[in-house]
Amino acid sequence: MKALLMLENGMTFEGTGFGDEHNVVSEIVFNSAMCGYPELLTDPSYAGQSVVMTYPMIGNYGICYQDAESTRPWLSAYIVHSVSNVASNFRCDIDLDHYLKRYQIPGLQGIDTRALTRILRESGTMRGMIAYGDSIDLEAMKKQIENFKMESYVPKVSIRGGKIYGDGGVKIALMDYGVKGNIIRCLTERGATVKCFPWDASYDEVKEWKPDGIMLTNGPGDPQDCKKPIEEIKRIYASGTPTFAICLGHQLMALANGGDTYKLKYGHRGINHPVKDLKANRVYISSQNHGFVVDAKTMDPKIAEPSFISMNDGSIEGFDYKNGRVFTVQFHPEAAGGPHDTRFLFDRFMNLIGGAAL
Repeated sequence: MKALLMLENGMTFEGTGFGDEHNVVSEIVFNSAMCGYPELLTDPSYAGQSVVMTYPMIGNYGICYQDAESTRPWLSAYIVHSVSNVASNFRCDIDLDHYLKRYQIPGLQGIDTRALTRILRESGTMRGMIAYGDSIDLEAMKKQIENFKMESYVPKVSIRGGKIYGDGGVKIALMDYGVKGNIIRCLTERGATVKCFPWDASYDEVKEWKPDGIMLTNGPGDPQDCKKPIEEIKRIYASGTPTFAICLGHQLMALANGGDTYKLKYGHRGINHPVKDLKANRVYISSQNHGFVVDAKTMDPKIAEPSFISMNDGSIEGFDYKNGRVFTVQFHPEAAGGPHDTRFLFDRFMNLIGGAAL
């Protein structure tokens, strides 16, 4: 079916639909990864966003359910230059088109995704709408885009509350703001029993389980919308419990300690982002998916010091807290998809709480 993408600045891109062809309004972002699209599709941090892939051909190895990072895809729509008609992979369970249909996710192909990406880089992330059909009302699209506002998606994607994974000797309470499955796997394979708590769980509920450590996970949206988690994280920090935070969790820990966050022009999304370890004076390649960062100038140096920075724009990619019991990173060390360069951070966490490391 004919499909049209309109950006909030009025620019349009015409292509054809795939997946579940229904109109959708969302935030339009881009991802520079050349592979790992099954993991991307199932990353809860993309809730409320339509993702543009800069790599031209997507879907050539289909979808393997084992690679999913959550129970379903969470993005609003998927925008690619070309969908492969053949899914050639012995592990393939379903092709991309039918997978998106199964979960009612719209797709758009046949547009110049590189040109669209350059517009998003130059003008910044924008709202947009995808509409399907031979007769599309452009004025109606403009009004829907103007009326669209990003909401707090954390309550929608936090679905693992109460579940327990693994049977190791170290107990880790995981605050689920939209966790990726490989974070849990990276902990259980290091000998941890992981209990997932919902996004709005109180510290009292967590403390009752008597965890040895606490994990704050990734998740979607503006961290400043997460009022209740921020208040509970203040209590977690004050408890002195060893804590490791990733992505949204990293931002929430900073907000709980008096810091501030701001929105990047077009965000960091891909599996090839270089970050520098300031203590080791070493650069690692990381997987990233975020539109907000912590403002380093707002963090009290007596509370925390930067541990990693982005080599692309100098933004903060991690903090070490002076109490010696908390460290956080903006990128994704679980690397799904992405390089394994920084998985040693899970070993650091296990060593901090006296557990085993690989």
